[in-house]
Amino acid sequence: MGLSRIATVAVGVASLGLLGAAVPIARSSDASSTARFAWFEYRGSDGAAAPAGFYRNPVLAGFYPDPSIVRVGGDFYLVNSTFAWFPGIPIFHSRDLIHWRQIGNAIDRPDQLDFTGLGMSRGIFAPDISYHDGRFYIVTTAVGSGGNFVITATNPAGPWSDPTFLPSVEGIDPSLFFDADGSAWIVNNRAPPGKSLYDGHRAIWLQRFDTATLRMTGEPRLLVDGGVDLSKQPVWIEGPHIFRTRGHYYLTAAEGGTSVNHSQVVFRADRVEGPYVPAPASINPILTQRDLDPARAAPVTSAGHADPVELADGSWWAVFLATRPYAGNLYNTGRETFLLPIRWQDGWPSILAKGKAIPLTVRRPDLPMMPKATLPMTGNFDRRDDFDGTTLGMEWMTMRTPTTSQWRVADGVLAMTPSTAGIGDHAQPSFVARRQQHSDAVATTALTFMPADGAEAGIAAVQDDDHFLGIGLTRSGGQLMVRGFRRASTDAPAIGVTIVSRPVTLAAKTMLRLRLAAHGGRYDLDYAIGDGPWVVLAHGIDGTILSTEVAGGFTGTMIGPYARAARRN
Repeated sequence: MGLSRIATVAVGVASLGLLGAAVPIARSSDASSTARFAWFEYRGSDGAAAPAGFYRNPVLAGFYPDPSIVRVGGDFYLVNSTFAWFPGIPIFHSRDLIHWRQIGNAIDRPDQLDFTGLGMSRGIFAPDISYHDGRFYIVTTAVGSGGNFVITATNPAGPWSDPTFLPSVEGIDPSLFFDADGSAWIVNNRAPPGKSLYDGHRAIWLQRFDTATLRMTGEPRLLVDGGVDLSKQPVWIEGPHIFRTRGHYYLTAAEGGTSVNHSQVVFRADRVEGPYVPAPASINPILTQRDLDPARAAPVTSAGHADPVELADGSWWAVFLATRPYAGNLYNTGRETFLLPIRWQDGWPSILAKGKAIPLTVRRPDLPMMPKATLPMTGNFDRRDDFDGTTLGMEWMTMRTPTTSQWRVADGVLAMTPSTAGIGDHAQPSFVARRQQHSDAVATTALTFMPADGAEAGIAAVQDDDHFLGIGLTRSGGQLMVRGFRRASTDAPAIGVTIVSRPVTLAAKTMLRLRLAAHGGRYDLDYAIGDGPWVVLAHGIDGTILSTEVAGGFTGTMIGPYARAARRN
């Protein structure tokens, strides 16, 4: 990821008109002290490549959760949750299910949704993509920003319409099903009928959808109360999808929450409105890792939120989320997109037999192989962005919805104006980032910056507003300093706690190279002046604060350049 030269949809001044703050933010009083980044390089290692005829899981590494997929002829399109990061809902295309290329972002205009003031794990939850009669649909939930809505496009790369909100649809995780007679239905997670019987008691409901008006019609109908067996108090039934095959309607949904107890279950009915009966205990859950030894080697955990797709040859596959911890339940890369074949047993689909570990290497689908992706989404790769276009590539993101410009790409440089809002201010910092896609990864950049006293620019790894670390060039008392910092709670300073700082001497136009390296739960910070040797600033910093286990929430670590003006307090 990270090559601006190949992007066809961009995030930048040229594509959006305005980028930057979600609310007006005061700029640095020294406007000449712009931070200029000459390039940004990301390198990650996942181990050995898959042998010929096989592919390696995950197919989308890093923060790509809640996948939804649709096939249109020989083309596959996939979307993921993005929560309060912008642009939202990446659109991926593939013809072999293995090599995915991002072709757009469905939420790529600031006026589509407003994430101002939202925590980073609010915003877009579990989008669902479907296709019918020449039109693509995405239905999803904007938590804290309007609720459930639908957007449409005739080209999956966009542009996508402004949201049409569905106020009658309560809850989250809507998905759209088109029946053979042309009728359309939305199925989603809502509150159970009557009173909740226990914490996590949810239900799956169905309601008609009018594609002409993009409105709900009729009354919602209860399909599943609680989960497979209400007497066992199943929790968080969610992420439902309906599909029709073999003379039946199938409803598949996640159950157990998205942590280590996550699973995927399936129900079946003779009519779209039910009644739905669960698969027998020998089949359900059709995917889980919760019963495996947590001490197993190279574990894949928290599997669920699956979406099935039928190939032209009648075979079935499923995309789903799972995680790759580096220790215990610690993972900084977030929830990722995996792919496995579906096998059918006595009229029921199953993704993985009980007690079987998710394989990292799998025989590939019988589909024509696509050329190797220019921007790899998984495996070992090294990508460098030389900022040689006029916009940032579509894989770059920012915290919340921008409304003003704080950076621009021109003349081979990413120029960032320092903002008084820092990463920890729960606002709109001058910060752009791409996903950390490997537990072992190195991000490097080259910076030219003459900061005002108290200003700072550098590179940061961010889980959310309260959990981040990084390295930057600042000035204190007139002295240029390289500062390593870390924030691990809301009680810490918004600019992070200084771990170590060191004075440096730089000529006005001398580049400072900065390097942030991840090794599982430990991070290293280094710098180099010009073409000089690397100097250790801090090694072995506790980076478990960037894990979901510590920070909470649903996102993954994002890494990129930032620029902050002097603080006024």
